[in-house]
Amino acid sequence: MVSLASSVLPLFALFGLSLISTAFAYGGLSYNYYDNKCDDFEDIVARMVRKTFEKDFTIAASLLRLHFHDCSVRGCDASILLDYPESEMKAKPSKTLRGFNVINKIKRAVEKKCPRTVSCADILTAAARDSTYLVGGPYWSNYYGRKDGLYSIRQEAEGAPNSQESVTSLIEFYQSLGLSTLDLVILSGAHTIGKSSCGSFLPRLYNFKGTGRPDPSISPKYLNYLKRKCGNQTVYADLDPITPNAFDNTYYKNLQKNMGLLYTDQILNSDHRTARLVDTFATQPETFPNLFASSMVKLGGVLGDAEEDGEIRYHCSRINAHKTSKHY
Repeated sequence: MVSLASSVLPLFALFGLSLISTAFAYGGLSYNYYDNKCDDFEDIVARMVRKTFEKDFTIAASLLRLHFHDCSVRGCDASILLDYPESEMKAKPSKTLRGFNVINKIKRAVEKKCPRTVSCADILTAAARDSTYLVGGPYWSNYYGRKDGLYSIRQEAEGAPNSQESVTSLIEFYQSLGLSTLDLVILSGAHTIGKSSCGSFLPRLYNFKGTGRPDPSISPKYLNYLKRKCGNQTVYADLDPITPNAFDNTYYKNLQKNMGLLYTDQILNSDHRTARLVDTFATQPETFPNLFASSMVKLGGVLGDAEEDGEIRYHCSRINAHKTSKHY
């Protein structure tokens, strides 16, 4: 395996970026948080994720996406898992999310082994990492000790990116999470696996920005393929049509060929702030896995109010009985 130093340092020098060590803890999180508290925690998660993956390999992308949606609103606090009217789970961007039942099953297994010890947020963070590894992606060490949030608000989730934003809007959104433009391009590479419903990008095929015409940035051949594929909005298309089941850098190569499925994917190759990064990852495949692992650690370090007033939920879909939330 190519070392992090040999593959990453030239990239940072090229773009004038600083290589920030991830050897420090985020807030109260630490690598060894569950030592002597629940030593089997990661083994339980890995075993159950693998068991599910062997039955349905598409769950890998789903769990990775679920983690991203969780951290994008209120930080990584498992607020996406709360199930009640007007929670994040009920938001329009959440309608195609999957994997809730997997996390709930893992939680029940962990509770049997280590009662009232491991948060749902930490379980989701570990599951996203293990899912990435199962599809050929990198493995990284996670920080743990997150608390589960007490609030989950549908309107907040509906304010998250919806695949129609400009690069400027995406950069600003990532900055609001404490993430960089590099993180934006790297984490977008998660679209090397997974699918998207045709309804989420259909306007690009027929009525781009109200013009009555297709998005001119789509390759004509790819456009024809998508029109044939998307007979209705409920059909799903691979985010990476070339190697949809492999965690590799083909996603970036696709962007250079005007084969980005979502608008927010394709525009990364046309903006001067992101295009050079796309070119680097398309031509230097060894840089992508290492930097993806680093950006995922940073994403997992996005903490919100739950760090101070959160809890360890007994059930991931609801707050504990002794707590009350004005948002219920």
